[in-house]
Amino acid sequence: MLCPRRNRRPRIRPYPDVAPTDPRKDAPVTTASDRPPTAADTATVHLPHQATPTHDNIGAPPEPPAPPAGRRGRKLLIAGVTVLALIAGAGVAANWAFQGEVPRGVSVLGADLGGLSRAAAAAALREHLAADQKLTAPVQVRIDGAGKTATVKPADVGLVVDVEATVDAAAKGRPELFGERTVTPVIAVDQDLLDAALRKAAGKFGTAMRKPAVVFDGVTPRAVHPEPGRDLEPARSAEALRAGWLGGGTVTVPLVEVHPVTTAAEVDQLLETVARPAVSGPVTVTSERGTLSIPPAAIAQSLVLTADKTGKIEPRIDDKKLRAAVAAPLGKLEAQARDASFTFAGGKPKIVAGTEGITLDLAAAAPQLLTAVKSTSDRTVEAALTKAEPKLTTADLEKLGVTEKVSTFTTKFTGGLSSSRSQNIVQAAKQVRGALVLPGKIFSLNKHTGERSYKQGYKDAPVILNGKLVPGVGGGVSQFTTTLFNATYYAGLEDVEHKPHSYYFDRYPAVIESTIFYPDLDFRFKNDSPHGVLLDTKWTSNSITVSVWSTKVWDKVTTEYSPRRNITSPQTITLPDGPNCIATGGLPGFTQDAFRLFHRDGKVVKREKFTWKYDAEPNYVCGGAESAD
Repeated sequence: MLCPRRNRRPRIRPYPDVAPTDPRKDAPVTTASDRPPTAADTATVHLPHQATPTHDNIGAPPEPPAPPAGRRGRKLLIAGVTVLALIAGAGVAANWAFQGEVPRGVSVLGADLGGLSRAAAAAALREHLAADQKLTAPVQVRIDGAGKTATVKPADVGLVVDVEATVDAAAKGRPELFGERTVTPVIAVDQDLLDAALRKAAGKFGTAMRKPAVVFDGVTPRAVHPEPGRDLEPARSAEALRAGWLGGGTVTVPLVEVHPVTTAAEVDQLLETVARPAVSGPVTVTSERGTLSIPPAAIAQSLVLTADKTGKIEPRIDDKKLRAAVAAPLGKLEAQARDASFTFAGGKPKIVAGTEGITLDLAAAAPQLLTAVKSTSDRTVEAALTKAEPKLTTADLEKLGVTEKVSTFTTKFTGGLSSSRSQNIVQAAKQVRGALVLPGKIFSLNKHTGERSYKQGYKDAPVILNGKLVPGVGGGVSQFTTTLFNATYYAGLEDVEHKPHSYYFDRYPAVIESTIFYPDLDFRFKNDSPHGVLLDTKWTSNSITVSVWSTKVWDKVTTEYSPRRNITSPQTITLPDGPNCIATGGLPGFTQDAFRLFHRDGKVVKREKFTWKYDAEPNYVCGGAESAD
């Protein structure tokens, strides 16, 4: 059954759906359809007033016909997909390029660091550099204008690729999507080490600048004006080496003109404002223990107006030079600290406690003294007194292990204590008794006694000079030296310097004996033990004994001798008679070895060989006169 068809009113399309008019015709353009139009579809529709063409449209160029809806949509879809693809591709490329802290495409000295973190890039660069032998090869350096060349090793002057700084440089800048960015490595060098190496290798070059100064001729000041020179400048040398190192070949560093920091005018000003007032009169130093007057001569000796290596003058008071210049009056105000020491009581070492000293603190007062010497009116300075601690305390000595007699040695002499030779032996023994040698230190007999002269109580006695016995001050001290040498020898201490006599004397052990002659011949030994070494001496009318107190390191030390060999006979020589002729009976010459054996736990654990060749002592005859003893 068919439903009755309702009467439908024509549909009116909203304004946005109004069919566009054809600009070439007044008729409206209808849309395409697959069915023929019906009465409803073709109902008359009145366009809004504003859509009606007016005379303003006459002559306007026709718009191209709109493409069919289906084709236009497909094109828009394709374009949108393409744009999205490009955006996505760009995002992927950007993500790839910026991956890591070092952008892609970055390399240093052929090492690809792109896309790595800073830590990974640093590790990769270090590995790459380690394989490059050129970076450790010596570098030839030419000093321009000096005609000098030098070879420096990179390791000696701190010449390296600064990996961290280079990675920092590599991490900066933009990435290279389709190329490579090469980063120049950052080079480091220690300019002071480089400067020292160049000067050592090249020797003298250039011309030294004359440093400015104000010097004193007595108490009269005199200006020394500066003059420029030509020299290396450490910063310029380092810059040249950094720039030319990786290029290979010889690196040229420049000589530059160097000028002292202080000018001639400034030197003249120092002369007038500092030097002349300084020596215009004494300076008074007050303290709780009294007053010290520093005369102009002492001021001139201690006022420093010389330039440093850059040519700069910084006036100052040298407290050590001042102390030396006023030593005598200063001694009345001060009390010297006394170190703890050893003495001998009952034949054994005993510690004597040290005492504090009192010192005028001239070092602290030096700035005030400098101000005072510049003044012509207020020239008084107050200085503090400070306590001076002893260098060695009782506790220090107790730790040294001076507890037992390690060795002792005695030699005999003739003539009694009244002879000059015997008195010289005893005088040396008195000076050495109580000498303390700390672990690792070297004892020098010449340094300890000083020159053995008449002033010290030494007398004339026979000495060997130019192969013959002649009178000389201190004769006989060689016997004390031999005794001391043997005591330290059998204590197992290290022999540093000794020299046997030219001729053999039967009062000494062969080979292990020593002469001495100030200042050319010395006897020295080193305390190579971990304990302190204390020397004790004793004497009688016919003997001298030296003992070493410490803690035993060796169970014992002994000597083995080889047979004597290459024995030679003496010849007879007649000398002019007189006080300088000392007759001798002559002694044979020979060569012999002595072996020092170190014993521990019943075994010989070390051997030392000593060898000496003795000349035959001539039979000296003094012109037929009676021979001396």
